This record gives sequence, structure tokens and C-alpha cells, in this order.
Amino acid sequence: MGVTHFSPGTDAELLHQTLLSDGALIIDDLASTLPDGAAQLDMIRREMQPYIDATPVGGDRFTGKQTRRSGALIARSPASRPLVQHPTILDVTGKLLHKAQSYQLHLTQTIAIGPGSPAQSIHRDEWAFDFFEFPSDHHVQCNTIWAMTDFTEENGATRLIPGSQADPVDLGRSIDESVPAEMTKGSCLLYTGKVYHGGGANQSDDVRVGLNVTYNVGWLRQEENQYLSVPREIAETLDDDLLKLMGYRIGAYALGYIDDIRDPLQALRGDKVTTSQGFMST
Repeated sequence: MGVTHFSPGTDAELLHQTLLSDGALIIDDLASTLPDGAAQLDMIRREMQPYIDATPVGGDRFTGKQTRRSGALIARSPASRPLVQHPTILDVTGKLLHKAQSYQLHLTQTIAIGPGSPAQSIHRDEWAFDFFEFPSDHHVQCNTIWAMTDFTEENGATRLIPGSQADPVDLGRSIDESVPAEMTKGSCLLYTGKVYHGGGANQSDDVRVGLNVTYNVGWLRQEENQYLSVPREIAETLDDDLLKLMGYRIGAYALGYIDDIRDPLQALRGDKVTTSQGFMST
């Protein structure tokens, strides 16, 4: 079973249902719908390249000894901000994570897999939450990888096991069971936090670069600390919708307020903020 491909105009509910059944899908050429089209990815690459070059490679096979993982895109790459807020992605994310009152940005990271890098061990991203066993029908995470270069089996395309999101927690899986998520530059892979996946082996002479942007429910901790990754002086320049997505909002009934039970966005905007949904608004 391979990864199903869709066009950018596909209905969000169909994408949502495919995530539920397969655990993953690809939207071809989704970057064409960004403000600057496919050139948006080139802008992000230019803004991030100095950081990628300065990032040390991983220290083990999981992080990738020939792989550089560079984060803090909201602060470092203004061109990434429309991508993080892409309406199709947010629509599908909201449907997948609908059991939570809110969802938030989980991480932003370029992943540059260099030549000679072996395949990453297969895993579920939900394991980041202390290996807690979430119910099989309760999704807490929605993930994307935007192809900043072509993704091929030879250059280390992300590998997945479609359908494995329904596996029992204790069922072991092997990279040998996986298929490559091959896609052209500008396409976007969506996958749940439950599906088994891992970076592929790069057997080419080129670096494979993907932009990993993920989202999780508002009552779980973020993998990338957005409040420290984005300095206050930059955060104050961002629009409210992006700030709320980063976590400047009430994450659930009574999570995330500041001092005298105030909305966290008031820390940046003062008292002109409309209170986020939560117990404060009752």
C-alpha cells in the first residue's frame, strides 16, 4: 500500500478521512497556493541556510549522523509564517484534533539529510509524550513535511507504513515494511502522530531537505518551546492569529493563563485583547 496523492483543491474532509484510514497522504504542489507560490520555499531555504550550515549533525542514528535539524522558523524565517498558517493544513488539523478545545504549533524544523545517511529507526511521533498510550481513536498530533527538494527513495524520502496508525501499541514494526513518500518539490506530506515512519537512507549525492511543521492539542506540551524560540521583540511584531497558534491563548478550560487569570496574549498586547475561550470567559 502506497501513500495516496491528492491535488491542492481537494476537500479537507476527504483529506481528514484519508488520514484516519491510512495515517498519511500527500498533497502535490501545495506550495503553489502560498502567497509567492513555489518560490516561497526557496525564500525559506535562503533564510534558513545559514542556520542549517551552522547546525551540527545528529549524534546517533535516530537524529541522524549526517542529518542537520534546524528549528525556530517563526523567528528565523519570515517567509515560513504563511506556510505554518496554510488554511488547508489548519483545516485538516482542526478536523483531526477536533476532540480538543484548541490546537497549537508543536514544532518547526528543517531536516537536511546528507548523502550517506542511513535510514532512521521507525517510530511514532506520539512517543514524544513520555510514551503515553493514547486511545487509538484519539488523535493529539497532526504533522506535515513540506518537500523543499524532490523526495525520492534514493535521496532519503520519509518512509511510512500506511495503516499502521491502527496498530496496537506493543506491535513492533520494521523499516522493511515501509514505503517511501516520494513527492516533488513543493508537495506536502501529512501524517498523524500514530503512524509508523522514519527518515529514509540517502544513497544519492545530494542533500534532501524537508520542512517539518507539526501541530498538537492545546493541553499537551509543545516539542519546540515557541515562547523561547521566538524572542519577545519578534513576537510583538506577529499577527494575533499566528501568536495564538504558537500558544499565546488559553489551551484548554484552565490551561495557560498568566498571573491574575489573564489571557496570555495580553502579555504582548495589553488589555485590549479579547479573552480566549476558556473558564475565564464564563
